[in-house]
Amino acid sequence: MQLARRMTLAAALLAGALLPAHAQQLDKVRFGTNWVAEGEHGGYYQAVADGTYKKYGLDVTIVPGGPNVNNRILLPVGKIDFFMSANSLQSFDAVENNIPTIAVAASFQKEPQVLIAHPGQADKLEDLKKLTLFISKEGIVSYFQWLKADFGFDESKVKPYTFNAQPFLADKNSAMQGYVTSEPFAVEQAGGFKPKVFLLADHGFNAYSTLIEARREMVEKQPDLVQRFVDASAVGWYNYIYGDSRPGNALIKKYNPEMTDALLANSIAKMKEYGIVDSGDSEKLGIGAMTDAHWKSFFDKMVRAGVVKAGLDYKRAYTLQFVNKGVGVELRKK
Repeated sequence: MQLARRMTLAAALLAGALLPAHAQQLDKVRFGTNWVAEGEHGGYYQAVADGTYKKYGLDVTIVPGGPNVNNRILLPVGKIDFFMSANSLQSFDAVENNIPTIAVAASFQKEPQVLIAHPGQADKLEDLKKLTLFISKEGIVSYFQWLKADFGFDESKVKPYTFNAQPFLADKNSAMQGYVTSEPFAVEQAGGFKPKVFLLADHGFNAYSTLIEARREMVEKQPDLVQRFVDASAVGWYNYIYGDSRPGNALIKKYNPEMTDALLANSIAKMKEYGIVDSGDSEKLGIGAMTDAHWKSFFDKMVRAGVVKAGLDYKRAYTLQFVNKGVGVELRKK
């Protein structure tokens, strides 16, 4: 059985490599990320660095985001071809504001958002309600509204989070937001202790994250190109998480010299440990998986929390046309 599965996989990879002649002309693609190069973007950089995109007939240029760069606005006007959006809420926002973009894949099955506390201050999520909470303004209008609606959190306990861990480190009776792939590691290095980590996705905040967005026009007129980019990105993520990540990491460090081997290794380890890329539906449907049931579940929670309007036609936020093809299923954890 194992041999048969590997042979099936080999055939699939060969099919991806031996594309029609026209695809080998390498269609030029510009892919905008929502932040500077980091481990959380590793699958895309891996697909560039190890030649996966080229095997799928694509010449991909990654356009990094950053504090003074808003790649999202470049997608609707055609300055980039695909965009890496933060989570499902941005897809709902596109529908509400009639922005002609649509989510075509979800690279992260789990939103990496966490709340972290000092050791001994919180054993379960509800224990955080008694602590001072350092949360950004973006967090207040999104996941914190869910915490209020479903767990009874109190906004009066919130202080602004400025992406500086020092206020949290100085106050043991506080908790701080972060990404599971970065802030807990930084706190451990700076504070000399291992913080208690609460991944919100494991407590019900089931947003898809690190989605690939495309223009609706491209989905309609160039579905083959969209499919190849989605498939190649999924293979890139598989190779980055389970294979030799050194090519991707080298390219990340070229784009962002502040990245270190230790930071990148931690990001990969945490993505694997918590199933950020590969868990739930992706285990059967492949990396990048999305389902109607998952989207509906998250939409209903956001309506209940008052984050999105009940009448929103949320099904216009995404398409399942390009996902659930089983990419990575055969190779996973062999």
